Amino acid sequence: MKRLLKGGRLVDPANSRDGVFDVLIEDGRIARVGRDLAADGATVVGIPAGFVVCPGLIDMHVHLREPGQEHKETVATGTAAAVAGGFTAVACMPNTSPVNDNAGVTAYVLGKAAEANLARVYPIGAVSRGQAGEQLADIAELKNAGCVAITDDGRPVATALLMRRALEYASMFDIPVIEHCEEQSLKGDGVAHEGYQASSLGLRGIPGEAESIMALRDISLSSLTGGAVHIAHMSARQTLEAVRFGKAHGARVTCEVTPHHFVLTDEMLGAPVPYDTNTKMNPPLRETADRDAMLQGLADGSIDVIATDHAPHHYDEKLVEFDYAPFGITGLETAVSLCFDRLVHPGVISLSRLIELLSMNPARILRVPGGSLTEGSPADVTILAPDLQVTVSAERMRSKSKNSPFIGWSLRGGVAATIVGGRTVYVNPDTNITL
Repeated sequence: MKRLLKGGRLVDPANSRDGVFDVLIEDGRIARVGRDLAADGATVVGIPAGFVVCPGLIDMHVHLREPGQEHKETVATGTAAAVAGGFTAVACMPNTSPVNDNAGVTAYVLGKAAEANLARVYPIGAVSRGQAGEQLADIAELKNAGCVAITDDGRPVATALLMRRALEYASMFDIPVIEHCEEQSLKGDGVAHEGYQASSLGLRGIPGEAESIMALRDISLSSLTGGAVHIAHMSARQTLEAVRFGKAHGARVTCEVTPHHFVLTDEMLGAPVPYDTNTKMNPPLRETADRDAMLQGLADGSIDVIATDHAPHHYDEKLVEFDYAPFGITGLETAVSLCFDRLVHPGVISLSRLIELLSMNPARILRVPGGSLTEGSPADVTILAPDLQVTVSAERMRSKSKNSPFIGWSLRGGVAATIVGGRTVYVNPDTNITL
């Protein structure tokens, strides 16, 4: 089947394209990109005025929870949420039950993804066996089974020596080590950012230095080994300075930030709903200076990726005292709208820069297909509606869990449609697009 996407604004930073182009899709791949292409037997799809055609978005940090925690999310429900959020591919973390530390679990996840047949799923394997921080997992086995990176996400790599060995081992296969930066003794039993807000509410604090100290350790080890380290869900301004230092001195370091860390601050702990457990995440919401530093890092190019850290939890698990609630919120279905509303429309970053952060750079860091609309590449395409009025609604979420602090928010900008391998896997009923 041939389809010609005609008349939309195409934004493809990998190929330095930003303008009105047509895109011909044939046999699941990008056949041609150009101006005023002839239909030549293809079904013509008119892109509504103001809509944007871009490479499929890639979220390199999600928790699909399967196997073992299917009451929170499954691969099927998680990928349904992904395509509704404009993501044609997701990379899923290994802290499942059992942990994805061997080829069997990796194969299980890939099998479930094939059954769902929605977004592409790229498993990420564990650094250590059982994520116990003692013995390295068999990284060669994980890579051969289909893992695109390794991490002990949910906790940091336990020791400097283990991290050194992980970087050395991973560099043999040219895959990154993704690090959850958290100095455990400083974090202790903290549940919120250490500062005025936590103190006023009687909550135990986690200082930003708990993150930056671990980031500095791992950036130093990257320089020592030549291995690639990716700093996950960065939240503290000190960590951003550590990343800038590493990049300036030749370390193979990249980093990501989540929408909740560049939109929210710890002031939400006390208002509008005090002790709302949907404001509890790890790393925690930090103070305004940290949030503003993340915005600056997005604007000046210091930050490489926007990722959601989609962390679904069952309603009952969050409906407890703040201290006892699990960390994390969902993010797949709100990310694009938050990015438009808080980054693009206010002029913090350009639309082209947003596509770098959400598509081109994740593909580059993970070395997976996508990130561009190059002729011959898989036809993974996201169609965006920059001016669509969106009200975040739990009822419309496809994720199995609804633990989001953004429920009820009104935002400008959203997703019109998602195409994976030339197949339309999602069309937003609130738009006038027909695919």
